Amino acid sequence: MRRRVVITGMGAVSPFGEGVEALWSGMRSGRSALSLIPPYQLEGLSCRVAGLVPPVEEKHLPRALRRTMSPMSVHAVLAAEEALRASGLGAEDARDMGVAAGSTLGSPQMMQEFFTSFLTENTVEDVRSTVFFKVMGHTVAANVMLALGCTGRMLAPAAACATGLAAVCMGYEAVAFGREERMLCGGADEFHLLTAATFERLGAASLAQKPAGASRPFDIARSGVVCGEGAGMLLLESLESALGRNAPIFAEVRGSAMTAAPGSIAHPDAAAIAGCMRKALDDAALRPCDIAYVGAHATATVFGDSAEGRAIEEVFGADTPVSSQKGNLGHTMAASGALESILCILMNNSAMFLPTAGLTDPDPACGRIGHFTEPLTGRRGPVLKNAFALGGSNCTVVFDRYRA
Repeated sequence: MRRRVVITGMGAVSPFGEGVEALWSGMRSGRSALSLIPPYQLEGLSCRVAGLVPPVEEKHLPRALRRTMSPMSVHAVLAAEEALRASGLGAEDARDMGVAAGSTLGSPQMMQEFFTSFLTENTVEDVRSTVFFKVMGHTVAANVMLALGCTGRMLAPAAACATGLAAVCMGYEAVAFGREERMLCGGADEFHLLTAATFERLGAASLAQKPAGASRPFDIARSGVVCGEGAGMLLLESLESALGRNAPIFAEVRGSAMTAAPGSIAHPDAAAIAGCMRKALDDAALRPCDIAYVGAHATATVFGDSAEGRAIEEVFGADTPVSSQKGNLGHTMAASGALESILCILMNNSAMFLPTAGLTDPDPACGRIGHFTEPLTGRRGPVLKNAFALGGSNCTVVFDRYRA
């Protein structure tokens, strides 16, 4: 029998700064967290704007732990600690907890450091022994578990931009079917020029020279992805466990779905996206008309926004409100699904859904969907969050306010 699963803790490190409150305050104000990339010399790269995390307070982490952490793992651990605090749990309570957390790659900064020495000097003598732990594929999950002393299952999804939401899906299943009582779930990434260069070579990066309006999901004048960084972590817990310790309950996970789109490794598939949303609705035992809001993945690319928009129109029509947070944050990659899930939960709890920043002229190619330009107040109900990625990875999760 499937158990009910609730969210009892949330933590964030975002381009708005450290903490969920910084994220929520920045979004409520309508501010952009985008900034100019520091000057660089890299042939073939024209990107100038990114969503960069300001300096964070990491010195309280023991140096022995920080030695194996790149910035993405530092951000993930800080977000995990905040989620634990918000849940009312102490360090000793983390022991039996599981972790599902991933990144797009291991640390690109550490990869550059290694290959600079290896390829130019043909030596590994100067390579620090800790570099491997920063570039391994499960570096985020491993470092979070090590820092918190977790001994439950460790899952490290690698689904590019869908990673953070895929981790929530995996954690939800582990708790719902009794494999774990609690799972810390989310994703993290750090900005590197290689990330921006990848999207530019694919023809999908914004080449805006100024932060203002650089990321404009669904807009006819959108020019592509603005890469970002950060970390988001959600603590998923069985309802029985949460009630037993009188824990705060921020939301309930009603259902989820993960599907593949095998048609193309590079281009999104509207039919596959629609199918993923329908599977999540079925899992949640809900109808499209039950959904109060759709949190779109919408990265401001020509093909991605149009495919998702057409899929949303097919499933929900034009009446369900839809928006994307990437106009404010940029695309925080593996962190995006987790950070944006936190925002979906906060918006639902406050009965105030925020519009897509930078959207002034909706592209008809994105379908007839429920865009809005001012905050929607007084509306609550189940919310559906999407995350899709290169390689055909589709994820959808349905969140709702907890009802006894």
